Amino acid sequence: MTTARETVLGRVRDALALAPAAGTPVPRAYRTGRTLPDEERLALFTDRLVDYRAQVHPCTADRTAEVVAEVLRECGAGRIGVPAGLDRQWLTAYDGEVEEDSADIPAPRLDSLDGVVTASAVSCAETGTIFLDGSADQGRRALSLVPDLHVCVVDLSTVEVGVPEAVARLVPERPTTLISGPSATSDIELERVEGVHGPRTLAVVIRTDM
Repeated sequence: MTTARETVLGRVRDALALAPAAGTPVPRAYRTGRTLPDEERLALFTDRLVDYRAQVHPCTADRTAEVVAEVLRECGAGRIGVPAGLDRQWLTAYDGEVEEDSADIPAPRLDSLDGVVTASAVSCAETGTIFLDGSADQGRRALSLVPDLHVCVVDLSTVEVGVPEAVARLVPERPTTLISGPSATSDIELERVEGVHGPRTLAVVIRTDM
């Protein structure tokens, strides 16, 4: 008897056999290379983040630790998780408990953390989207999704105007997580519900001179 799996795979093989040998070129005539002055790019990015109900905290690089500590204190985060490669200078003003994440820690255990602090790879001002690529200072996807608070440090120099410009800075082979504000959805009565599929609170610390 043929199993459902064998049936499905057989149909896939048949479809591939009928497909053209050469790939079909994909037109890429969309706009690229757009730029804006730092002030305008920051204003656009901030506007989009606030529209998504994210907290925005611009600061200079030398105030990173101070602002991160203020955000964590205001959110009542006494115990946080961090990726192994996070710049620990960002935490020097924080007096709470810090746990370094690793692949050996089961994802459900991350729910006991009050929050997480990560860096970011690149961001898109036009859509207010932050891209994480799993680098050492950003960590695994579970770390940024399970805790209820995500404090994300973004350098203004990594904020691009549009999606094509932002995607061009990513490494395609790396796992990419896109964040556009706190996790949110709507219930059956179209009432907004936050924190269902990720952090309820997103705080973005934008280093304006980096």
